[in-house]
Amino acid sequence: MNTPRNVADDGILRVHRALRPGFGTEAAVYGTILVSGLVAVSSAHGETSLVVLVTVAVTVLVFWGAHVYAGTVARVGDSDEREGGEVVGVRKAFAASVKHSLGMLSSALVPAVFLLAGTTRVIPDGLANDLALWSGVVILAFLGYVAFLRRGSSPLTRILGALGTASFGIVFVVLKALVH
Repeated sequence: MNTPRNVADDGILRVHRALRPGFGTEAAVYGTILVSGLVAVSSAHGETSLVVLVTVAVTVLVFWGAHVYAGTVARVGDSDEREGGEVVGVRKAFAASVKHSLGMLSSALVPAVFLLAGTTRVIPDGLANDLALWSGVVILAFLGYVAFLRRGSSPLTRILGALGTASFGIVFVVLKALVH
């Protein structure tokens, strides 16, 4: 069922389109879930926001590198239909993999801002860690909502989609609460 969109929906879609190249992708969803897990586990043991930030940065870079490498290996030798069947070389495969994986890096930006605020003592460490964790939940909810909005789903379905997607982040909030 296609539900008519309103001004707010159009604004949400404009924001999503602007962010989509590095944020509204499957790699961004995966990266947000990864970052949420890292923040939850690191901060559950009372680590400072600096330790959590370094843990997130190093782990995301390693996972991103592995993702780019795997994508490059998977693409090399494929036929590129856009180029008339030309075989994809390493450079093209690498470039496509970097573009496809950008969301994994960008997914760490919002939580990193909160962790940096804790590291620089703009806000207390505990609050920085909590805000970084909850920012993942909000990002996941946004991405879930937009996915169903783009399909033309009803408002209830969009909200359920947002809650379903956000539940991946909520699992880490609950995990942190249980461990802490």
